[in-house]
Amino acid sequence: MLEYTVTCLFGLEGLLGAEIDALGYTRVQTMDGRITFMADAAAAAVCNIRLRFAERLYVNLGHFHAETFEALFEGTKALPLEDWIGKKDAFPVRGHSIKSTLFSVPDCQRIIKKAAATRLGQIYGMTHLPETGIKYQIDFFLFKDDITIMIDLSGTPLHKRGYRPRTVQAPLRETLAAAVAKLARPREDVLFCDPFCGSGTILIEAAMLMQNIAPGLSRSFAAEAYPQFSEHLWQSAREEAKADERKTDFACQGSDIDPAAIEVALECARQAGVEENITFLCQDARLLESCGMRGTIATNPPYGERLMTPEEVDALYRDIGRAWKENLERWQIYVLTSHETFPRLFGRRADKIRKLYNGMIPCHLYQFFKNNK
Repeated sequence: MLEYTVTCLFGLEGLLGAEIDALGYTRVQTMDGRITFMADAAAAAVCNIRLRFAERLYVNLGHFHAETFEALFEGTKALPLEDWIGKKDAFPVRGHSIKSTLFSVPDCQRIIKKAAATRLGQIYGMTHLPETGIKYQIDFFLFKDDITIMIDLSGTPLHKRGYRPRTVQAPLRETLAAAVAKLARPREDVLFCDPFCGSGTILIEAAMLMQNIAPGLSRSFAAEAYPQFSEHLWQSAREEAKADERKTDFACQGSDIDPAAIEVALECARQAGVEENITFLCQDARLLESCGMRGTIATNPPYGERLMTPEEVDALYRDIGRAWKENLERWQIYVLTSHETFPRLFGRRADKIRKLYNGMIPCHLYQFFKNNK
C-alpha cells in the first residue's frame, strides 16, 4: 500500500473526500486544501483520471518534524529516495511552508535538494548526478514544523482537462466549475442553465458529470513515465473509466452577451465531447425566460474584479434579481460571486451560502431554492 496526498481548492475538501471514499480508498487525514489516503499502486492512475475536484496527486515518501535546517537535512536524507529516483533521474524541489519555524521556501528547497543529492550519490556511488533522465518533481509541505516529502504524480494540474484550447477573459477553473455543477444538483428532467456562460465551463462540467465522463481521460500525467506504475495500470484505468460512461437526456443551455465567448464555448464543448447536451445562445442574461420549463441556474457572473466596473456589476445584480424573480418563478438559482453584498443587490435572502475559493479569491455560492415572488 502507498500513502497519497491529493490537493484541492479550499472549500472542496468534502466533495473530494466523497470521491475518494467512493473509490474505496482509506482516508487518513483531511485538512484545508488536502487529503491524505492509503491505496494501492493502481490508485495513481485511477485518481489522476477520475477525480473531478482535485488539483494534484502525490505519493508521500515520508513525514518528520523539522524546526532546524539540520533536522530538515537529516530527515530528508533518511528517506528511501532511491526507491523512486534512479541515478540519472532529475529531482527538482518545490514546496510550501505554513506556520513553521523554517519559513523560507528557497532555503528549504536548497536543503532538501542537497540532502537528496547526498543520499542518492552515496547509494549510486556517484559524486555528480547528471539528472538527464525521468523528472521526479519533489514537493514538500511544511506545516507547524511537521513536513511531508512527496513526489508529484500529476504533472500538469488536474484542473486542466484538455478541452479548453482557448478561453475567454477571467475563466473559471474547471475543478471549481465542477463543484458548482455538482452542488447545483443537475437532473435529467430540469433544464440546467448558465446565463453568464463565458467559455461554458460550468455547463461542460455538468454534462461530463451526468455522462460520468472521467475528467482526465483525454490527457497524460507525469507518473506515466515512472517505472513504479506499469503501463497496464494506466490502460486498465482508462478502459474502466470509459466503460463507466453513460448516455443521458440531460439538457443544458448557456448564454452570454459576447458572441466571441459563445464561439469559444462551442469549441470547448466539442473538445469535451458534450456538445449534444448543450445549446448556446448569444443573449443578455436579463432576458432569460422559463418558457414554462423547470430549470436550475448555476452561474459565475462578473465580480467587478476583472470584468466590468463595480458600479456596473451592482446595476447588473439588481437587474437580474428583478428579471429572474419575475420570469423564473419555479427555478432554483446558484450564483458564485466574490461580491459580499450580492443578496442585497439581488433582492433576495439566500436559502444557503457556501464559501469557496476561485483561485485565491474568496467567494460564496449563494443558493436560492424557492422564489419569494
